[in-house]
Amino acid sequence: MRQILLDTETTGFDPLTGDRIIEIGAVELVKRRLTNRHYHQYIFPERSVPQEAIEVHGITDDFLKDKPIFSQIADDFMSFVDGAELIIHNAPFDVGFINHELSLLPNNTWGKIEDHCTITDSLRLARKMYPGQRNSLDALCKRLYIDNSNRALHGALLDSEILADVYLAMTGGQTDLMLGHENSAANESINTESIIRKAGNHKLKVLYASEEELGLHRAKLQQIEKKSGQTLDW
Repeated sequence: MRQILLDTETTGFDPLTGDRIIEIGAVELVKRRLTNRHYHQYIFPERSVPQEAIEVHGITDDFLKDKPIFSQIADDFMSFVDGAELIIHNAPFDVGFINHELSLLPNNTWGKIEDHCTITDSLRLARKMYPGQRNSLDALCKRLYIDNSNRALHGALLDSEILADVYLAMTGGQTDLMLGHENSAANESINTESIIRKAGNHKLKVLYASEEELGLHRAKLQQIEKKSGQTLDW
């Protein structure tokens, strides 16, 4: 099955109060390797972008004013993801927005996105693997030694690439994560050279116990043996 790592940027948090999608980014995995197929599109939301949202993703009204509306890109987007497993960090958020956009189409022949894709929530997966810990993409990158230093602001395509790193690391595999420079027919032309991947051979520093620490350890073991009345094999 094709796997597609997907992220969106929006004007806010709730589509039911008028918030809309302004960017979609998605990268394709086949057999746990990134292909050079990806989808990236900015979208005019037919409303203004609040300043607090701009401070997160840096996407302004002026930048979006000549971009297509969702109904103009819906078929290309849905054709790209159709039949794939969608892996999304905090999937209910993005799926809710996508389904709301689909519901606004004048003639919605697609229905809901889950009618065409299997949805996997990588945030839910991370919470099972690391209970009680922070599981944002930034926190997971730090935990899994993934370099996301190139990210000053959020961006849907860059976040989907980072999510590919995180997902592969969490599920036990590594791959060459350089995105190809050829766009699919559905893709908007973008500068992929600005997206940097730094695979790491991370050498862990080994700290050996001092003689004093070893002595304290032996004393503790002797104390445990005395209290238990048994000879312990450590």
